[in-house]
Amino acid sequence: MASAVGEGRKLAQAESRVISHPMAPRKRNRQLRPPRPVKRLPQALIIGVRKCGTRALLEMLYLHPMVQKASGEVHFFDRDENYALGLDWYRSKMPLSFKGQITIEKSPSYFVTPEVPERVRAMNSSVRLLLIVREPVTRAISDYTQLRSRATPSAPAHPAPPAGEAARPFEHLAITADGSINVAYRPIAISLYHSYLHRWLEVFPREQLLVVNGDRLIEDPVPQLRRIETFLGIEHKIGRRNFYFNETKGFYCLRNDTTDKCLRETKGRKHPRVDPAVVTKLRRFFVQHNQRFYELVGEDLGWPED
Repeated sequence: MASAVGEGRKLAQAESRVISHPMAPRKRNRQLRPPRPVKRLPQALIIGVRKCGTRALLEMLYLHPMVQKASGEVHFFDRDENYALGLDWYRSKMPLSFKGQITIEKSPSYFVTPEVPERVRAMNSSVRLLLIVREPVTRAISDYTQLRSRATPSAPAHPAPPAGEAARPFEHLAITADGSINVAYRPIAISLYHSYLHRWLEVFPREQLLVVNGDRLIEDPVPQLRRIETFLGIEHKIGRRNFYFNETKGFYCLRNDTTDKCLRETKGRKHPRVDPAVVTKLRRFFVQHNQRFYELVGEDLGWPED
């Protein structure tokens, strides 16, 4: 019995020496240090559509304290030369974030590039996908407007139009000489949303993709952003206090606790006048294509039919 008591005392003394060891406080202090931010692969992607408000959406989401965004379009999944650099390179392009924050990247050409859905799934099969769309004829005219006004060399994802094309009226490009719709014209082709979306839905379940109405986002951002916050699983933090309407630009600008911010001058560019008869012809053409898109997403966006 005495031997057991003696052994117990020796053990207690040994434990006391361990606890009072000079290294013990340093271990405890290291555990109390605040977490450090790291670069993470994105948990959400804005995959498109071009000229539907992808930049505006990204900047609006960045108002949320739990969202961190990549600073530019990384084009990892749609450009072979970038994809070949691997996920470590992609991660290096991401912002620093704390655990629990959501990292978001946007590259609008992801939506229309055939290889992208499978590549995204290989990176993160549970990634959240944001697809922002606008009324397709409006989107096509906006696309034409940007192509026509582009003054700097085009990025590979957005090749410059053929010589002389930028100077031609939209009507001459969207309608062929025989009066049919020119579906080979890129601004028209990209507006055929269903022809690209089906590839994504073959790879990802519908519940991982949220369709954002770009027209409504421009008119009244908050309701659309609340839907996105719910979709991303983050608390509702973005409210009307975060926006003010700029009469000169004709769209909402952003406001947080310290600064106000409007998108750059190239955003909200005034569209050229397009013959109303051509607009009507195009909208009638898109009716069946819009219906196929509605069926895929399970929602009628109510776009005009003439």
